Amino acid sequence: MPGTTKLSVLDLIPVSEGQTSADAIAASRRLVQRADELGYHRYWVAEHHNTELVASTTPPVLLAALGAGTNRIRLGSGGVMLPNHAPFVVAEQFAALECVYPGRIDLGLGRAPGTDPFTAAALRRDLSRDRVDEFPNDVLELMGFLGDVRDEHDREVLARLRVTPGADTHPQIWLLGSSLYGAELAAAFGLPYTFAHHFAMHADPKAAADHYREHFVPSPVLAEPHLMVSVSAISADTVEEATRLALPSRAAMHQIRFGRPTRVLTPDGAAAYAARMQDRSLFDATTGTQLVGTPETVAEGIDRLVERTGADEVILAATTHDVDVRIRTIEALAELRDPAAWESRTSVGAHPHN
Repeated sequence: MPGTTKLSVLDLIPVSEGQTSADAIAASRRLVQRADELGYHRYWVAEHHNTELVASTTPPVLLAALGAGTNRIRLGSGGVMLPNHAPFVVAEQFAALECVYPGRIDLGLGRAPGTDPFTAAALRRDLSRDRVDEFPNDVLELMGFLGDVRDEHDREVLARLRVTPGADTHPQIWLLGSSLYGAELAAAFGLPYTFAHHFAMHADPKAAADHYREHFVPSPVLAEPHLMVSVSAISADTVEEATRLALPSRAAMHQIRFGRPTRVLTPDGAAAYAARMQDRSLFDATTGTQLVGTPETVAEGIDRLVERTGADEVILAATTHDVDVRIRTIEALAELRDPAAWESRTSVGAHPHN
């Protein structure tokens, strides 16, 4: 795999059948600690609400807790759904995280609500105007609170509001998207951009990547375009075993499409779920994970994605019943990328599933 392409981990903190949210967060703590040990570049959590499927509801709270067992990996949101929040509140939260983990905090921003309209109303209270339409202005305001002021008039206003006193460093702001809108905005603002390919599986990441680079305007925080693409990946020793382990992600995607998400099923439970269907055509057409196979097959898929999009980084997502499946996947990819470093990590007694 190309050594210049950084790999990272995106975690939805899935809640599996038989687990509590506390169990799921404890599993994610093991995942981020192992990713940190293996040299992965970033660990991001998402923002979702009012669902049994995932426990990633509040990125700043989760990052504060999960980062406590790490030493070097960057910690961030993938992302905070900005229409749900006041920009000043988000700025305060991530400025505080930056104080705890200086030089290691990313603030990825999205404009989708991350939930249904009923829950959005509970989050925002006031729906008299559509916050999604205000997204560009909210991003600029948030950037200003975190030290990147683009307008002199804004500078005078923002000078009266401090998100934290005496900040030496600021979080790195990213824009997220699964369409050309996010690519266009990230390019115009001169910000790094992440294409959410792990769930926008039928969208074209190359079109977004090309649009972002073609329209990129250098900014005070970024001189050249910087692109990360997400992809869902599960590996095992055989294709057959990887396919079995990926069944829960397919079941989860099928349930989401029909508005009936539950906690993540076991592989056997997902197989039974599929077997009960009178018509399996929709389930068979559902791809819950994009890269499924041996570590070599998954690595080749990542290479093809990088070659197609020119991505500077790839962030790996997955929905699995057992976090050990994800841990083994990132271990296997780390070993393929840098066998010498892998030998040094294992020879000093690092246990694969600490």
